[in-house]
Amino acid sequence: MPNASDIMTREPYTVSAEMTVRDLTLTLAEKNFSGAPVLDKDGHLIGVVTSSDLIYQRKKLHMPTVFTLFDAIIPLGGLHEVEEQMEKMLGRNVADIMTPDPVTVTEETPMEEIATIMTEGHKHMIPVMKGETVVGVIDRWDVLRAIVREEKE
Repeated sequence: MPNASDIMTREPYTVSAEMTVRDLTLTLAEKNFSGAPVLDKDGHLIGVVTSSDLIYQRKKLHMPTVFTLFDAIIPLGGLHEVEEQMEKMLGRNVADIMTPDPVTVTEETPMEEIATIMTEGHKHMIPVMKGETVVGVIDRWDVLRAIVREEKE
């Protein structure tokens, strides 16, 4: 069974939290990338941004269900959730739409564990770390290519 270092994309494209959503969209589309690790000015991983985060900006706003009781309007579900949705939908830079503190793996992580993280955690891209340094990324296409290689052997 292959591990992360066998299937990862090395030297991944990375972005800063200050990059505009527009520039991110153009770059990901132009280079056909599914996302990118987000690094701070010192090169430390602070988040992950994916094409799903960009697509999220075009979704319908989900308003919580409410009911009235004696002239009071009571929401079922938090208004905080609506605030978070709106902030992400209206985000202008990567920091506004990224997923902070992403799940990561090491180069030794088995593909089976990576597949589990992706499917159970609904992750599209996972940074591969060596200490504090991002040394690669694994997206769903990397896992699929590894499965095809296994099938051919």
